[in-house]
Amino acid sequence: MKKIALLFLGIAVGMTSCKEQSKSKVSQANENLKKPNIVLIMADDQGWGDLSMNGNTDIKTPHIDALAKNGASFENFYVQPVCSPTRAELLTGRHFTRLGVHRTSAGGERMNLNETTLAEVLKQAGYQTAAYGKWHNGMQAPYHPNARGFDDYYGFTSGHWGNYFSPMLEHNGKIVKGDGFLVDDLINHGMEFITKNKENPFFLYLPLNTPHSPMQVPDEFWNRFKDKDLDLKYLGEESTTIEHTKAALAMVENIDYNVGRIMEKLMELQLEENTIVIYLSDNGPNGWRWNGNMRGRKGSTDEGGVRTPFLLQWKGTVAPNKTISQIGSAIDILPTLANLANVEINTKKPLDGLSLAPLLLESNPKWKERLVFNHWSGKTSIRTQKFRLDNEDRLYDMDNDREQKNDLSEQFPKIADSLRKSKIDWLTKIEPMTSETDDRPITLGHPDFPYTQIPARDGIAHGNIERSNRHPNNTFFTNWKSVNDSITWDIDVREDGKFEVEIYYTLAKENAGVAVQLTNGTSMLVTRITETHDPPLTGMENDRDPRIESYVKDFKPKRLGEIFLKRGRRQLTLKSPHMDGNGGIDMRLLMFRRL
Repeated sequence: MKKIALLFLGIAVGMTSCKEQSKSKVSQANENLKKPNIVLIMADDQGWGDLSMNGNTDIKTPHIDALAKNGASFENFYVQPVCSPTRAELLTGRHFTRLGVHRTSAGGERMNLNETTLAEVLKQAGYQTAAYGKWHNGMQAPYHPNARGFDDYYGFTSGHWGNYFSPMLEHNGKIVKGDGFLVDDLINHGMEFITKNKENPFFLYLPLNTPHSPMQVPDEFWNRFKDKDLDLKYLGEESTTIEHTKAALAMVENIDYNVGRIMEKLMELQLEENTIVIYLSDNGPNGWRWNGNMRGRKGSTDEGGVRTPFLLQWKGTVAPNKTISQIGSAIDILPTLANLANVEINTKKPLDGLSLAPLLLESNPKWKERLVFNHWSGKTSIRTQKFRLDNEDRLYDMDNDREQKNDLSEQFPKIADSLRKSKIDWLTKIEPMTSETDDRPITLGHPDFPYTQIPARDGIAHGNIERSNRHPNNTFFTNWKSVNDSITWDIDVREDGKFEVEIYYTLAKENAGVAVQLTNGTSMLVTRITETHDPPLTGMENDRDPRIESYVKDFKPKRLGEIFLKRGRRQLTLKSPHMDGNGGIDMRLLMFRRL
């Protein structure tokens, strides 16, 4: 017990400065090479156990597994319990609790504007940068990916999407229509970007949208599972949701197919040996399915909610079949990639993460023990190399008890007490933002970016108007019954200007002749909508398992006209001052284009 206590007392806790990070050693042989390309692939809601390489006999993931065979695999890599915090940490190298991220919707997913992203660091060093997929760290510029270092962006910026087959998406702020199954479409864009930039160093970020719900996947992959008897199930008190699990595994096999496509493109262009490829997930599984018998799932700060595969291939530089046992974290990705690429880290704030380059490149690296913090929704746990202190201050030996069954806090009181103190100290220093303390408005009209989306997601309904679902990310407003009903947004106009405004709406035939009024301070725009458009709700026809989020509709764009907006923070209000029928429109989105 004394030895363990002494080992723990030697743990080094604290932030590492940017200057210290840039001094991490990279082998001399790599310094004279062209800067390596970087492809960073992140799945959404995939569990550690959703890979055949991790013992799941119900699934086959040969292309993802090959990244470990051809490179390095971390046995103990940790992210946060939900999507937007992990993405923020990956992009900044800093704890998400410092960044203003405290929710997964309603503006709480945004990273503060005084943070520097991995894309900005690499772009400054001459990289071409692109992100294709689910962003989930801010929709409106300057929170938008194009304003955070990415030259090209295609996908959706919200927390989840309602349709994965040729859905409404955006390309650099402009609304476009997707082409086929969404993950396939994102990978198509990724391969085009690689081909276009084969002579230049590039950073390609692929934050994929699956296996997050809705549980939609092409027949080719679903048919492998729909009649399959699963060998592995979650062993806790909760029951495995069979159809959901089958759909999730089918979606992961589709990801694996697409990872294979990316790797094939790199080999075709003879870029494989000069490209770092990373694969991970953003949190634990989104259902009670087999996950190495670990406790917890998405949303939990226990091991099963935060442990992810982390695979890094760099052929010819990182040795094949390298297994790394030291704990790592999403905050380590920025300093690691900058270090491997010999790029100077000029960030506005000190990093919390460490460069993992010594673990990747050296056979006997010097490495101090550390703490990894997991936090969400008021719950915090701490991971050391050997132990996890959970949210209720129970202590577990993670070398021998991944299931977190045997509380050792009474057996090792000094370790438990020291970790409790570290937890209190960390929370005191971090001071996480909350919905009550977040006073950041929705931004509109950044002078450097022509388009601003103002979605239903970010609005507040008044009167009879209702949100289509309690999960706001993919919702629309409906049940407009009265001229007294309205929708408001807390808006900060970034610079004076004239804007063309479009509304994405549906309107039943019996309600034709609705007037729509948009006001912001003394500026007003009034338009009459006479063209009806009343499509049915869709999505359920492609769901392999019923969703909990909103279904969608085919919303029609309508030009409302032009409006002059003055710089400053004030309320944007949408009303319907006249109705010929008994109701108004259903509303999904306002699009502003600076003229």
